[in-house]
Amino acid sequence: MIKSFLILLIISIHLFSSEQIILVVSDNMSTSKAKLECYEDGKKVFDTIDVNLGKNGLGWGIGEYNFPLKKGEVLKYEGDKKAPAGIFKLSDIFGYAKNGNYKMPYLFASEDLICVDDTHSPFYNQIIQAHGDEKSFEHMKRDDNQYTIGVVVKHNPKAQNKRGSCIFLHIEKFQGAGTAGCTSMKYNDLKKIVNWLDKKKKPLLIQIPKERAGKVIELFPQLKESKLLK
Repeated sequence: MIKSFLILLIISIHLFSSEQIILVVSDNMSTSKAKLECYEDGKKVFDTIDVNLGKNGLGWGIGEYNFPLKKGEVLKYEGDKKAPAGIFKLSDIFGYAKNGNYKMPYLFASEDLICVDDTHSPFYNQIIQAHGDEKSFEHMKRDDNQYTIGVVVKHNPKAQNKRGSCIFLHIEKFQGAGTAGCTSMKYNDLKKIVNWLDKKKKPLLIQIPKERAGKVIELFPQLKESKLLK
């Protein structure tokens, strides 16, 4: 019991170092709809935002903390059309503009910038300049506006085979459209978020079904006033 408490305390201290938190809460693991709130130093910024999850809801991903699996819950896998549930670092902003004036590292979505989803590739779950021999990948410069701006979610950072790749916050295809595994929203909402994010404040994405609210409050007591967790 003491050992478990100490482990939880260490995890909480590590995660508490984050000054910026994006909180996404869905009603359950199966829905593609959720609500999003942004917090800085325990205070809510912006109004609550409607977002879209994977077409098949949520699957538990690989991030900064492993929630124990409950009966009926599933893990996130490549191609399952589920967004990852869990706690994840946010690493980069990307977009179609050649230069980005943000407080996060910026990736220009050039014609040859790709994210590799080939589970057999040594570059699986990495954003790279195309070499020409990749078998399966996603262009970061799309023919639509969904990646005009976006945020890289550090899901599955060690690229465990078939556990999912290329997870982003991006612009919704159309209102209410579920995704292939990312979290999407209106352009104006995402633009506010990318302008707010600051690498120095160690931003995190917490994405959960509502039934895990208690554990999130235990790990992040600064979120105890969130209406999404009540």
